[in-house]
Amino acid sequence: MNRNWQPAFSRVRAALMRRGRSRHDADDLVQEAWVRLASFAQRQPVLEPEAFLMRTALNLSIDDYRSGRSRGEQVLLDDVEEMELVDTTPTIETTLIARERLAHLSQSLAGLAAKTRRIFLAHRVEGLTYSEIARAQKLSVGAIEKHIAKATLHITRDMEGW
Repeated sequence: MNRNWQPAFSRVRAALMRRGRSRHDADDLVQEAWVRLASFAQRQPVLEPEAFLMRTALNLSIDDYRSGRSRGEQVLLDDVEEMELVDTTPTIETTLIARERLAHLSQSLAGLAAKTRRIFLAHRVEGLTYSEIARAQKLSVGAIEKHIAKATLHITRDMEGW
């Protein structure tokens, strides 16, 4: 593991900053990922250390984001002891992740057959019942169930990991 790691650190830091992290937070995450890589490498060989570093840093970022989302941004006021303000507005990272997820969902929906997409959206977005959709589409309720099941399976598989 004796090599110049600065280019790898820069690439990982840049990836974290593209996902909404500040330079300071990105540096902290890169450092933590490096410590985990070094620790893991002592126990067993790491075939792709840079990939390990990148994946670890991104996972740490996600973990930090999730824990921050559940508790909100916290600020301790200097003038008032034991008083804490909690900011529950979405962070930049939350907004970016939501936009990426929505774009991925849109692509997934576009991958459905037009009829299946129409039926799925009529049920999930417009709130129509299977019977109402069946009447409008001139199909049986069973056919509507199959279209919705097909769409749900397709989207679930596509959105796995998001």
